[in-house]
Amino acid sequence: MRRRGLFSMVAVVAALTLVATACAKKETPAGGGTTGGSATSPAAPQDLLAKIMADGVIRVSTDPAYPPQSSYDQATQTWEGFDIDVATEIAKRMGVTVDWKTPSWDLITAGGWNDRWDLSVGSMTITAERAQVLDFSTPYYYTPAGLAVQQGSSITSFDQLSGKTIGACSACTYEFYLERKLHIPGYTFQYLVPENIKFVGYDTDSTAIQDLVLGRLDAVMSAVPTLQGAIDKGKPIQLLGDPVFYEPLGAAADKNASLDPTSLIDKVSEIIQQMHDDGTLTQLSMKWYGEDLTTNPQA
Repeated sequence: MRRRGLFSMVAVVAALTLVATACAKKETPAGGGTTGGSATSPAAPQDLLAKIMADGVIRVSTDPAYPPQSSYDQATQTWEGFDIDVATEIAKRMGVTVDWKTPSWDLITAGGWNDRWDLSVGSMTITAERAQVLDFSTPYYYTPAGLAVQQGSSITSFDQLSGKTIGACSACTYEFYLERKLHIPGYTFQYLVPENIKFVGYDTDSTAIQDLVLGRLDAVMSAVPTLQGAIDKGKPIQLLGDPVFYEPLGAAADKNASLDPTSLIDKVSEIIQQMHDDGTLTQLSMKWYGEDLTTNPQA
């Protein structure tokens, strides 16, 4: 029994010696790499664009209830709208696919996305306040902002809105305009709506429009194409006067993303300019709005 135990111990020592020798051959030499042929792990992406390209997917935030800019059809489980087509074309030219995200508008505009999505393509106006927390692309189109009242309303001019209740999306340019706090670099505004209105904020414009239809509001402020789209679908509302201002709309990324978004915004701006130059944006604007909204009205 002792003799067999000795042979076993010798065998174990020999085996351990072989293992140690093999491990020594695989140690990383001073010059880097391994002598044993094992592959090194790929380097982690250094910025947001590199990560997106490596993943093959870009996560885009947009609004599921903001036609004709963007909407989601539950029945068909499909997305459609101007912003949807723009984002899809941007992704196509980048060589990646889109993963749609639907956070609330106030979360998008506040920045600090905690890497839950990469890019916003949601008709966001480029304001001075938002530019403090978001990086913006070059504008991809310009929309007129206006007001609507109930069909047949006795309100026929802006001055008659004094003391009235007006609804719009919360934390958006329409709220800022009504509160006379709108700051868009390079743009000036004439505040046509009286100061003493009662403002009601909504998660999205379509909800505000529905409350106008129900008589809970005296007027709604939104993008004119959105208001006109509601009218075209039979909503009993009508536009009030001419547009009160035009606004430049761009894609945006979070300044506080864990990976630097600078090269992503540069790439998106480059693609948007290509889409301006080759007429793609004009075609998409005509498709969804029946007019070309891709030219700066203040240029």
